[in-house]
Amino acid sequence: MFDMMLKIGMLLVFFGSMLLIGWHCRRHATDVNGFVLGNRNVGPWLTAFAYGTSYFSAVVFVGYAGQFGWKYGLAATWAGIGNAFLGSLLAWVVLGRRTRVMTQHLNSATMPEFFGKRYLSRPLKLAASAIIFIFLIPYTASLYNGLSRLFAMAFDIDYSVCVVVMAVLTGIYVIAGGYMATAMNDFVQGLVMLVGIVAVIAAVLNNNGGFMEAITTLSHVEDPAVEMSGAFTSFFGPDPINLLGVVILTSLGTWGLPQMVQKFYAIKSEQAINKGTVISTVFALVVAGGCYFLGGFGRLYSAEVDVATQGYDAIIPAMLSHLSPFLIAVVVILVLSASMSTLSSLVLTSSSTLTLDFIKGTIVKDMKEKQQLIVMRALVVVFILISVVLAIVQYRSSITFIAQLMGVSWGALAGAFLAPFLYGLYWKRTTPAAVWASFIFSTVVMLANILVPQIFPALLRSPINAGAMCMIAGLILVPVVSLMTPRMNALHVDSIFACYDRQVTVTVKDSIGEKAN
Repeated sequence: MFDMMLKIGMLLVFFGSMLLIGWHCRRHATDVNGFVLGNRNVGPWLTAFAYGTSYFSAVVFVGYAGQFGWKYGLAATWAGIGNAFLGSLLAWVVLGRRTRVMTQHLNSATMPEFFGKRYLSRPLKLAASAIIFIFLIPYTASLYNGLSRLFAMAFDIDYSVCVVVMAVLTGIYVIAGGYMATAMNDFVQGLVMLVGIVAVIAAVLNNNGGFMEAITTLSHVEDPAVEMSGAFTSFFGPDPINLLGVVILTSLGTWGLPQMVQKFYAIKSEQAINKGTVISTVFALVVAGGCYFLGGFGRLYSAEVDVATQGYDAIIPAMLSHLSPFLIAVVVILVLSASMSTLSSLVLTSSSTLTLDFIKGTIVKDMKEKQQLIVMRALVVVFILISVVLAIVQYRSSITFIAQLMGVSWGALAGAFLAPFLYGLYWKRTTPAAVWASFIFSTVVMLANILVPQIFPALLRSPINAGAMCMIAGLILVPVVSLMTPRMNALHVDSIFACYDRQVTVTVKDSIGEKAN
C-alpha cells in the first residue's frame, strides 16, 4: 500500500509542476511570435534541454534501447555517442548560428516558411507543410509506445487511461504557455531524465553483480544466428553495417526534423548558442548514451523475455521489474517526461506549421493575429486527439501499418528537409528545383519502403537503412540538381545572405596615414 501511495504521490507532484509552469508562462503566449518561438528570447539552458528532450522520447528509452541493445549488445552505445556528437554537437555548430540569424532576417517562424521565403516559392512552403502533417502525426502517436508495459508493471492500470491523462496534461500546458511553457517543462523533464537514467543503470548493474560481472556474463551469451564469440561485448557488435545505419538515421536525422531545427529559431542570441552547444552535447551523451548502454545488457534477461512473441518493447520493462518501488516510480516519470516533452514539441510544430503555412493566406486570406492564436490552440487539441486515437487503435488491434509508418517518418522528414535546409543556409547556388527533387525523392522512397518493400535490395528493406540512404542521397542530389538548373535571382539571394555580413568600425591612428599639411 505504501509503495503504491509513493508512486502516485510522485506522479501527482510531477503533473502538478507541469501545470503550474504552463500557467506561469501564459503571459509569454499572447501573440504568434511568443506562442511559437517564445519571442526568440529563450536562454541556452532552456534551449539545450528543449532540444535534448524533444530528441529522446519513450521510443528511444523503451523501444530503440531494447531493440538495438538486443541486436548489437554493448556496441549499441555507438548510437548514443553518435546522437551526442553528430546529432547534437555538430548540429549546433553547423546549423545553430546560421539558422538563428537567417530565420530572423527572413522573419520565418517555421521550416516551411523558411523554404517559401528562402527560395521564393509558395508551392514549396505548402509542400513542406503537407510533408510535416503527413509524417509527424504517426510519429506523435508512437510516443505512447512502451508506456503500456511500464504502467502495467508499476500501477496495473489500463493503457488507455495512461495515454489520455498524459495527452490532456500536455495539451493544457502547451495551450496555456506555448513554446516558453514547453521549454521550461522540458528543462524540468530533462533533469528527471538525467537523474533517472544514471540511477537506473546503477541499479540494473548492481542487480547483475556489478559492472565487471555483468560484462563477463554478457560475453558468454551466444546466439545461433551470430558466428562471432562474445559478439555482444565486442567493440562494433555482431552487425556493424546495420548498426551504422542506426547511427546515421538517429543522429544525422535531427538536422532535418522541423521540431528540432526550430529550437535554433528561438534561442536568445548567437552568444547563447556556444553555451547551448556544450549543454546539449553533455545531455545527449548521458541520456542517449545511457539508454543504449542499458539496452546492451538486455540479453541478460532472455530467460524472462520471449522476443519472438512479446517483441523488443518487453526487454526494458523486464530489466526494470527488479528495481525498488521508488526507482520504478522514477522510471515511470522518466518515460513520461521523455514522451510529454517530445509530444509537446511535435504538436506545437504541427499546429503552427498548419496554421501559418497552410491555412493563413491559402484558406483564410486575411488572418488576424488573434485568429492565428485561436486556430493554433485548437489544432493542438486536434493533433493530440488524433495521436491518442491512433495510439489506442494500434494497441487494441492487430493493425501494423501505423507502426510501420512511425518507423519511416524520421527518414521521410529528415531525408526531404535536411539537404535543402543545410544548403539553403550556406550555399547561394541552391535552387528551388533541387529542393523539389529532395522532397519528392525522399517521400517517394520512404512511402515505397512501407508499401512495396520487396522492390528494395535486402539491405534497404529496413526503414532505418532506407531513411539513412535518403539523407545521404539528398546531400548529393541537391547540389547536382542545383548546378543543372537556372540560378535564382542574384539580388534576392544576396539580400538574404547579407544577414551574415557585419559592419565593424575601427579607429585608425593618424600615424598610419600621411601627415596633414
